[in-house]
Amino acid sequence: MINDTKIITDTEAVFEAKNLDLWYGSHQALKSINLKIDKKQVTSIIGPSGCGKSTFLKLMNLMVTLIPSVKTEGELLYHGKNILDRSIRAEELRTRVGMVFQKPNPFPKTIFENVVYGPRRHGIRNKKQLMEIAEKSLIDAALWDEVKDRLHTSAYGLSGGQQQRLCIARCLAVEPDVLLLDEPTSALDPVASYRVEDLIVRLKQDYTIIIVTHSMQQASRISDKTAFFLSGEVVEYDRTETIFSNPADQRTDNYVTGRFG
Repeated sequence: MINDTKIITDTEAVFEAKNLDLWYGSHQALKSINLKIDKKQVTSIIGPSGCGKSTFLKLMNLMVTLIPSVKTEGELLYHGKNILDRSIRAEELRTRVGMVFQKPNPFPKTIFENVVYGPRRHGIRNKKQLMEIAEKSLIDAALWDEVKDRLHTSAYGLSGGQQQRLCIARCLAVEPDVLLLDEPTSALDPVASYRVEDLIVRLKQDYTIIIVTHSMQQASRISDKTAFFLSGEVVEYDRTETIFSNPADQRTDNYVTGRFG
């Protein structure tokens, strides 16, 4: 196993897993994970199905801890604080750590109401302020020009790619620190996928982004660092160009070159 402490970096760690283990009942899904996620970078998590990458991603905003059979050991630090501590409120964490899923999941509301859903829940009622939040979020999600004349129509009228960018805008509206993206383009056509990828690269100027992807090409295009998961372990974690051009572990090389997985 490659220890990520070998990577020379001057950036600040937003998340850090320390000897992290996770079980679903008797099945151990994560095994001794040690991983640092750097601030304002795109980190890709790759690996075959069932390797633990989505479990790790969802643990970062405490989604999997809702499952009664889940047990964890070790630490998962967010800005130095262990989020697996029972004193951490999941709802507060999710304001800072937003998540976008594989399949676009807009609410059955208007485009505008989708974007301002979070700010409304946080008590913002001023219409002018809500409109400002909606406009900024949609601009940041590269969607404003496409929807500005139909904000009060159903979000279901948008294309799949537009719906996914709307879900990103909905996350951005509460001013998060981190965006977790679980295969966000797997249900999209190539043109829509390209737009989301372009958006991700631009968003890292302001946000820390962690993306789970099955696409080696996508990981190589958009990420600064890549972690390769296999059977619940981190086999290798390094700069993306190193993972794809000169990996230290033969299993990594076999995976990224398509010899298995």
